[in-house]
Amino acid sequence: METEQKVAMPKETTETKTPVEHAEKAKVPAQAKEAGHAKEKTADAKTPAAKIAPKKEFAKSDAPAAEHVEHKPIFVKKKSQFSDYKLYNKWSFNDVVVTDLSLMRYITIDPLIMPHTFGRRTRGRFEKANMNIVERLINKIMRSGQGKRKLSGKFIRGRGSCGKKMEAMKIVERAFDIIERQTKQNPIQVLVRAIENSAPREDITRIKRGGVAYSLAVDVSPLKRLDEAVKNIALGGFGASFNKKVTAEEALAAEIIAAASNDLKSSAVKRKDEVERIAKASR
Repeated sequence: METEQKVAMPKETTETKTPVEHAEKAKVPAQAKEAGHAKEKTADAKTPAAKIAPKKEFAKSDAPAAEHVEHKPIFVKKKSQFSDYKLYNKWSFNDVVVTDLSLMRYITIDPLIMPHTFGRRTRGRFEKANMNIVERLINKIMRSGQGKRKLSGKFIRGRGSCGKKMEAMKIVERAFDIIERQTKQNPIQVLVRAIENSAPREDITRIKRGGVAYSLAVDVSPLKRLDEAVKNIALGGFGASFNKKVTAEEALAAEIIAAASNDLKSSAVKRKDEVERIAKASR
């Protein structure tokens, strides 16, 4: 009879470990990860710098340090090709400063030689704000009914307005010569200061409610302030020379110098104080 051979199967063994051994076993994967990170760092250090793409925020260019020191301004005022022009080839516009913030936009001091644009700045609404301030003074001297008669101590030749503008330009040029001789300053700057001191800031208007009319104080717009100041300076110079021995250029120079120093001898400053006093009483 064949004997049956019995094969003994291995028994399943259960390992019993202490808590300390379990903790040590748990530490092994963490140590292996740290070792892997260390290997990656050493590999990156051995690789050449050209193969490593630097981050954008920390990237450094290979250009020399002197190129990075140079800082260009964001807003650069382009120099005008006419900046070397001088009024009557005598007085420069480059050093003229307007201190009144409200009039800064409307007092135009663009360089030019002859203050005569042949009406190019009068064809659009508010276009006169772009006209040079010296030419605006010349145009105010040519006021109808006053400038036609006596300007420089003699009658103007010609009919109508023929030669009227050229005569007014000569008056302003001679007045600027007097201003420069007396004040030792740029006459354009003196004119700008005179306009700032003689421009009224408040005026009155008439309103009617319920059949009753009364005056009310209102603020004056910058363009209106400029118009009133130039008009009062021109009228003050003309009034001081009309039917008198004082020439027009001497009277105009005296008016501009007095207004620039904020003196009450100036009729433009006196008129401004009067208008503002009436407006203050009508508030």
